[in-house]
Amino acid sequence: MEYLQEQNARRNEINRNIFGKGVHSEIIHDYLDVEYLGDITIGNPEQPFQVVLDTGSANLWVPDRICATDLPAECDESKCSRGLVCKVFCTNKMCCDAPRIKQGDYCKGKRYFNSENSTTYVRNGDRWEIAYGTGYAQGFLGNDTVRFGAAGSDQLVIPGTEFGQAVEIAPFFAGNNRIIDGILGLGFRELAVNNVNPPFQRAIDLGLVDPVFTVYMEHHGAKKNVTGGIFTYGKIDTANCGPVIDYVNLTSATYWQFELSAVKSGLYTAKGPWSVISDTGTSFLGIPTGVAEAIAKANNAKYNKRFGMFLIDCNSKINITFTIGEHMYTVESPNLVVNLNLTGLDQCSLPIFSFNSGGFGPSWILGDPFIRQYCNIHDVGRKRIGFAESRQK
Repeated sequence: MEYLQEQNARRNEINRNIFGKGVHSEIIHDYLDVEYLGDITIGNPEQPFQVVLDTGSANLWVPDRICATDLPAECDESKCSRGLVCKVFCTNKMCCDAPRIKQGDYCKGKRYFNSENSTTYVRNGDRWEIAYGTGYAQGFLGNDTVRFGAAGSDQLVIPGTEFGQAVEIAPFFAGNNRIIDGILGLGFRELAVNNVNPPFQRAIDLGLVDPVFTVYMEHHGAKKNVTGGIFTYGKIDTANCGPVIDYVNLTSATYWQFELSAVKSGLYTAKGPWSVISDTGTSFLGIPTGVAEAIAKANNAKYNKRFGMFLIDCNSKINITFTIGEHMYTVESPNLVVNLNLTGLDQCSLPIFSFNSGGFGPSWILGDPFIRQYCNIHDVGRKRIGFAESRQK
């Protein structure tokens, strides 16, 4: 046992010397306060992508070149249908990974990964499929060097990382969401599809960073592609975040899941307890239907079927207070009155939505409005999450 521990320590020390253990900060891009995207690269030489840095999932995927390619005619032949028959008899092996349905233009306009252009790529080939609240993606697995941060920046370099190469994605990722190339999950391995080791956990295993990361998100309102905050890997961000108010232990180390004991807004109060997750990949606050409707009513917000959201006067002064552990955390108007420049309306969005888990998984989602108000400190090693006042610029 001592020998194995010594070998592991030596291997981690070699990795630190080669790749550099330390702190790595990644600037994120803000789109209308509803999308926050980060830069990553994959492969050697580096291929760049802009992805959702998502604490509500645990897999990394980007589009594969197949997803954005018009397939050759022979892919329509029966011998080129997916599976073993294709791998044995089809003359063009690209057909074997082709989407099962017509993709329309869902992948067009996105950056995609081309394994033939990377000298360090290793194909796994296992199939994967992920369902999100707003869509899905599926494809096959590969292995290569992944870097958190844009090329030329202070990157966290993670060799030998498993990731998904998507050959089929949902319509959600097209249209206004075309800016999203893929998703980088920052949840725990127990949440990952195919038991893939998430990239940040891989970095921890290699001894490249300490097992903690901080999320700081900024509020910029109706602006697109502006600097929107920083993800700090390997330490607590003391430059953009105040002292840690408190930590709470996770009730499930899959999502970043913990207990919410009460909520208050205006004259409305409700008591739990409820299971809640912190999720950087969710633009609004996901709230049980009855509570969401009561909060909206308490703040004179009305549900608009056309836009599928609660609308509120842009001059409203409101807040929502959450009781977590021994402390109360108040989210204030700048993070609760969101101007989306909705055509034909002079109203803003109250960023909450009715969320029904059906008795499975968490009951609430504390998305970006909460995280803009409070930095989230994700302590992977101790399986806990901390909160600190966000020092908005």
